[in-house]
Amino acid sequence: MAGQADLQVSLATPEASPLQRTQDAGMAIWIFFRRYPVGAVGGVMLLLITVVAVFAGVFSPHDPLYVDFLSLGAAPSATYLLGTDYEGRDILSRIIYGGRVSLQVSVLSVLLGSTIGALWGIASAFLGGRFDIISQRVVEIVMSFPALVLAMVLLVALGGGIWTVIIAIAVTRLPYGVRVIRSVALSVKELAYVDAARAMGASNFRIMAKHIAPQCFAAYVVLATAHLGAAIVIEASLGFLGVGITPPTPSWGNMLGGVIANTYKPIWWLVVFPGLAISITVLSFNLLGDALRDALDPKLRGR
Repeated sequence: MAGQADLQVSLATPEASPLQRTQDAGMAIWIFFRRYPVGAVGGVMLLLITVVAVFAGVFSPHDPLYVDFLSLGAAPSATYLLGTDYEGRDILSRIIYGGRVSLQVSVLSVLLGSTIGALWGIASAFLGGRFDIISQRVVEIVMSFPALVLAMVLLVALGGGIWTVIIAIAVTRLPYGVRVIRSVALSVKELAYVDAARAMGASNFRIMAKHIAPQCFAAYVVLATAHLGAAIVIEASLGFLGVGITPPTPSWGNMLGGVIANTYKPIWWLVVFPGLAISITVLSFNLLGDALRDALDPKLRGR
């Protein structure tokens, strides 16, 4: 009982001072980490990865675009800790800078897709009728395509560029947001306080924005966190297939794709190290996402 009470610590009341709100938020984070140590590990790993990616210029030992013609495909050494690629570029530096690109693509695509999907799902649940029926048919059509195939088709149709990749991945995430948030909104709109707001003359927009959307926020956070790992994998797959972020801009996916273009001289370090970066990042997102799901889903509390 004490542990469950801890989870229900209020983040702040309207009368709380900024210092008190900061202290309460810090306490909530500490309680989360204490109750979900595996999720805490994932969160710390993500924090470290993000810091290294954001401050790539500080942590990168070399210019990721610098070509050393005397070290083409060089094995790991004191000068190049993780070796060089076929063009003589430092793999460690390209992994660090590539992490910035891959994280940027995954975060923006998930925010875009999940947010539009959540708003669409709320509107579909609340308005119902023909709009809901048409919305669900559109969602089913989009979900009938494998995510990677759909993203590739969109990239071929829209052309290259980082924002095209972001939009393509966002489209693959959008229908899941519609489905999940719609199911939550369907139950929320039947609650008494929603009926009371409607009886008092509140507009549909006000009811959706003030009374339904806040109750869907927990599901939105869990959904977005779970999709971040999938977005990393999709971006890496697109880069590996040569239709994602185009060189010389480094990303984890196009670093792996360099092996396909140069099969005459296989170099294991060009596959292993970017692959490890992808695996560790996806694992971190999954660990944190599972912990957030357990913490925010009332049905799973106390297990």
